[in-house]
Amino acid sequence: MQCEICGVEIIGSARKVVVEGTELDVCGSCSQYGKASQGWTPVPRKVAPVATTPKPVIRKTKRRTFDDMDDEIVSDYSKIIREARETKGWTLEELGLNIKEKAALIRKIERSEIKPEDNLRKKLERSLEIKLTERVSHDTMEHGTGFQGTTLGDIVKIKRK
Repeated sequence: MQCEICGVEIIGSARKVVVEGTELDVCGSCSQYGKASQGWTPVPRKVAPVATTPKPVIRKTKRRTFDDMDDEIVSDYSKIIREARETKGWTLEELGLNIKEKAALIRKIERSEIKPEDNLRKKLERSLEIKLTERVSHDTMEHGTGFQGTTLGDIVKIKRK
């Protein structure tokens, strides 16, 4: 039999030691690296509490996400943001410090490379005292009227069993 730590051939009987939670058969010189194994020891189990006090149930109101979707960001948002920032005399870095965002992100927004998400849009509106959204009426939205292009149904053949 070989020592499981150093690999030396063990003459006589091997010693069982526990090294970092693992039981190993080792030689006499390597036995110093672990504790002598006393055999099997049971793992303590957690005991469930007998009586618990019920927590009060807090009902959250359901958010109406689609109610807020009537507002759309204006098409010239980058121009509005840049003009408002310049009117206040702020640099990109100063605006970034004011709303706790990076100047590079604001630069990309001012170049129309990205659209600001709702939380960033609200920060910009609050800080620069501007309005970046406009109310879109349901009458102006087109719901599939006049579309004459190719649809998925025109391309796909449905196989019935």
